[in-house]
Amino acid sequence: MSQVIPDKPLRVVVWSTGTIGRHAIAGVDAHPDLELVGVWTSTPEKHGKDAGELAELGRELGVKATTDRDELVALRPDCIVHGAMTDDRVFESIEDLTGLIRDGINVVSSGPVILLHREGTLPAEMIEAIDEAGRQGNASLHVNGIDPGFANDVLPLVMTSLSQRVDHIKVSEIADYSTYYQPVVMRDLFGFGQPLDAKPLLWEPGILTTAWGPVVRVIAAGLGVTLDEPLVEEVTRRPAPRTVSTVSLDVEEGTMGSVLFRVIGTVDGVPRITLEHVTRTDATAEPDWPTPLEGDGCYRIEITGEPCMKVEFTHHGEHGDHNVSGMIITAQRLINAVPAVVAAEPGLRSALDLPLVTGRGLVAGTDGGAR
Repeated sequence: MSQVIPDKPLRVVVWSTGTIGRHAIAGVDAHPDLELVGVWTSTPEKHGKDAGELAELGRELGVKATTDRDELVALRPDCIVHGAMTDDRVFESIEDLTGLIRDGINVVSSGPVILLHREGTLPAEMIEAIDEAGRQGNASLHVNGIDPGFANDVLPLVMTSLSQRVDHIKVSEIADYSTYYQPVVMRDLFGFGQPLDAKPLLWEPGILTTAWGPVVRVIAAGLGVTLDEPLVEEVTRRPAPRTVSTVSLDVEEGTMGSVLFRVIGTVDGVPRITLEHVTRTDATAEPDWPTPLEGDGCYRIEITGEPCMKVEFTHHGEHGDHNVSGMIITAQRLINAVPAVVAAEPGLRSALDLPLVTGRGLVAGTDGGAR
């Protein structure tokens, strides 16, 4: 499949004005193949405010945010860039997204990550319901981002195109989350700052497989591998060696400060695909765990086989740290995929279904380039 190039700008609605949404507004505005026509917000105080103000662009865009779903659907946009929080309302958000494609609007979304890959996690009838909604509305849904997303689906699979033999693939996020602003995720899902004997949702058996299993499964699908069931989960949590203050919460000494977890896909009992996260709230903690070669965060791809290969992917914001740029690259992976998703077959679509997605039109200083 070749790269999709629209013959006219695609009309886009950004769904959310928070951590990802404000970067999505800026990204859509800067893209020559896209036109921002609407913005949804869940915050009544933001209703009626200009999108440029909400994205802190220093100028107005002439597009007002609204809390009215139907008002935005009535605009008949080509696509919605959906960046609203879904981690704490997975099944409700699936209903929301299904309703949008049934209404005839293509959607690219940062969650719920359970929809990153269609097989092995949700019941087949739930996936078929999404597909049927897509057929009814002639629209498609694509869930992606950076992790889960590009750093552990497209990037490792592209690397395997250089392989003669693949023995094992390991995809890792290694990051300091002290500047990551998501209080619900940090406190309630991960359990940072809570006693080590607390039982936040993420560490209950099967939840890691639900959240990150699709990453392991999409790599397996891309390689034509059938995995053993169930996937293997490993979790090591450690206490904070000192009290630290993060942008989301305070982490007292002795409460949970770091976690290393893995979701492992095996074939005939042999590990073949590993998803690993090394997450700290203090960059100096756990020196025996993997650390980035530079900076405070990275994505690392390690392929054992013939040949053995390793890639370390780092990023940082022009005016911020790796957690700021993490929100930007999450938004941009979705934004740059809009033309491909609009052109895709109806229903749920993964990275395996899309052609090459690039930053076409975004080279600064060129005609149509990013402003």
